[in-house]
Amino acid sequence: MSLNKPANKEELKEFCLRQLGYPVMQINVDDEQVNDAVELAFEFWNEFHFNGTERTYVKHQVTNTDKVNRYVTVSDSLIGATRVFKVGQNKMAMNMFDLRYQLRLNDLWDLSSTSYVNYSLTMQHLATLDLIFTGETPIRFNRLTDKLYIDWDWDSDINDGEFIIIEGFVITDPTVYTQVWNDRMLKKLTTAYVKRQWGQNMSKFDKMQLPGGVTMRGADIYAEAMTEIREIEEQIRNTYEAPPGFLVG
Repeated sequence: MSLNKPANKEELKEFCLRQLGYPVMQINVDDEQVNDAVELAFEFWNEFHFNGTERTYVKHQVTNTDKVNRYVTVSDSLIGATRVFKVGQNKMAMNMFDLRYQLRLNDLWDLSSTSYVNYSLTMQHLATLDLIFTGETPIRFNRLTDKLYIDWDWDSDINDGEFIIIEGFVITDPTVYTQVWNDRMLKKLTTAYVKRQWGQNMSKFDKMQLPGGVTMRGADIYAEAMTEIREIEEQIRNTYEAPPGFLVG
């Protein structure tokens, strides 16, 4: 593994310290402070970099407890929810009075000689009408409580044992996808956070004269780090942030 391509947290910490001058220079930052810098960088990267999260679909089987609570408890890895789809026998079943059944019976009885264009357009029209008059199921989600509230009639719209599909976003797990540690912007941001902590630690000795004529410049290091952090965060948001979309949670 290349020293410039960290594949875990420890290698990222070593990379950042080397960027600041270690081992040629003494970086006066405790290991726990470096850990804090890594966590802070990940929080920002996960929130604003488009590679920090990924869209996912979570299957959940409805229980009587869910119906009593009027919400669904989801995994704490889910940081946002966008839509809920209901699947099951009641949703998918059709009878002879169903419009979809009649369209297929009368218009698509022979697929080899009948065009499906009219059927496709009709189904799109019906879906649009359903969206206008019914709309998507309203949901409310708070990632701190892991509770997804679905604002439908729990007594009649869903039955015990039916499945729902939750569309949402999860944080990209660096323990599974180790390439995360080598992300260029994450490395730059983490290094700047460590540098800020270094400058903050040294600022209490600012302008102190050491033997040999060396002068401590903690305040200057801190100011440089703050400028770098601001520039890197702006670059992430302006260049790598995904377009804003509807997100609950």
